[in-house]
Amino acid sequence: MEIQEMLFQFAGGLGIFLFGIKYMGDGLQQSAGDNLREILNRFTSTPLRSVLAGIVVTALIQSSSGTTVLAVGLVSAGFMTLKQAIGVIMGANVGTTVTAFIIGINLGAYALPIIAVGAFCLFFSKRQFINNFGQIAFGFGALFYGLELMGKGMAPLQESPVFADLMLKVADQPILGVGIGTLLTMVLQSSSATVGILQQLYAQGSVTLQAALPILFGDNIGTTITAVLAALGASVAARRTAGSHVIFNLVGAVIFTVLLQPFTYVITNLSGYLGLNPEMQIAFAHGIFNLSNLLIQFWFINQIAYLVTKLVPGKESIIQYNSHLDTRIMQTAPSMALNQAKQELIQMGHFVEEEFKATFNYYEKQKDGDQTNALQLEEAVDNFDRRLTEYLMKLSTVNLTNNENEEQTSMMEMTKDFERMGDHCENIMENIQEAVRVEKKQLAKDKKEGKKSSREGKVLFDDDMVNMFNKVGKNIHDAIQAYESGDTELAQKIMKREEQINAMERLLRKKYTRMLNDGTGRPSDGILFVDIASNLERVSDHAAHIAEHVLGIRHEYQTPLIEREEWF
Repeated sequence: MEIQEMLFQFAGGLGIFLFGIKYMGDGLQQSAGDNLREILNRFTSTPLRSVLAGIVVTALIQSSSGTTVLAVGLVSAGFMTLKQAIGVIMGANVGTTVTAFIIGINLGAYALPIIAVGAFCLFFSKRQFINNFGQIAFGFGALFYGLELMGKGMAPLQESPVFADLMLKVADQPILGVGIGTLLTMVLQSSSATVGILQQLYAQGSVTLQAALPILFGDNIGTTITAVLAALGASVAARRTAGSHVIFNLVGAVIFTVLLQPFTYVITNLSGYLGLNPEMQIAFAHGIFNLSNLLIQFWFINQIAYLVTKLVPGKESIIQYNSHLDTRIMQTAPSMALNQAKQELIQMGHFVEEEFKATFNYYEKQKDGDQTNALQLEEAVDNFDRRLTEYLMKLSTVNLTNNENEEQTSMMEMTKDFERMGDHCENIMENIQEAVRVEKKQLAKDKKEGKKSSREGKVLFDDDMVNMFNKVGKNIHDAIQAYESGDTELAQKIMKREEQINAMERLLRKKYTRMLNDGTGRPSDGILFVDIASNLERVSDHAAHIAEHVLGIRHEYQTPLIEREEWF
């Protein structure tokens, strides 16, 4: 076989394999819906439950990196503590071994029929359940078909003296194998792909078990790169979560590299006793390694959390989430249930305020870390919206007094006010991102034409816009305080400030028009002044709406008495 054909077959097989894992995982995730995040949100109260949640979620989405990134986001948003996240990460390492066991079954001969079944389900059914099943089946078949192609592409390696010498060195120098496994997984961004390649090489006899195991250990170190990349520029909590992932996997690799000889002896004897095929031997080695690593380090979660806190210093800027909702008291104590909903709504408001601060920081500094923080908080706000809306809807079915009914209705409206504030923050971030892109394009054009510019890659920083950000931020803060304390005087201040913000929005629109007429305005300024100012004004509208609830002003919908007319 020519080198070109070998490379093409391996690369194509690898691509199909990676696509299969991703496509199958997406299908499983769609089938589970929001349950995956709900598992991590709700079932992590103890270290053991955190581990089990990590195992289940990873087994479902077929990606330990995906679970770790979810954990990073939840910690950063305050929905999960660092210790809970460490438990999830430990469980994720065990959950990812499911893929190796699937590969060990060796269904390569049935790959194409499985792909065909998946394709038929995808293209000839409109039912969501059948579509999801088709996606899972198609990804499952593609996984095995990719493995078959990779195996054929790598077959000539067993006859290559250079590769044979390398594997002999790996067997004699385990650290070299750990480095190869780490590097390969970092490049492929998938530990399952590295394990799959290893299974194929071992089945062909291209590598010995003594050489394969260190590569397997390195694979666990390499898989941490995804979490590290997800945490770059993010919050302190996110960086600590990624750091704990690195520490856990690195310590495990070191321990088992030192114990390589006895571990090899255990796997060899177990394989003989159970009559395992080569692929399944690697799967068992992978599973026993990760499970043993979990059992060793599970008892040191507090120590890992302490160590990573020292290694990643800094003060947490994200508030912690504590659920106040309990459906069990709805029937017996509806007034207490309403109070719980109020506490949850106030907490949601604080998350919105944090998101607005992160958005403002993104405008001022235009750093990706602030945008990442804001987006994670937006996800948390959406989560609050779902939880509170569901809780308040259930509460509406309970026998409430007239006052309690009004309070429940007000909470439903204010929940949507806070949720819409978060949406407008997201719009502002998109506006800033687009303004920066347009500005960079304009600067490149100016440079090409030999024009000098006083602006250096950032969008125009405007004092009036900063003032508007500050006033809107003050309205959000005061709206939360006014609702929490029932302070009507503070609510009146919000209404007066709302008038100023409306005037500022008009001022900024006129300012941009004047800049265009003067010839100093640029395309990015239009996005900045018009779209961002508009979104800020709408955020303030929702804060004012909350103030109106505090003042007792309700906007009841009335059917307009307009004569019905035909338009055709």
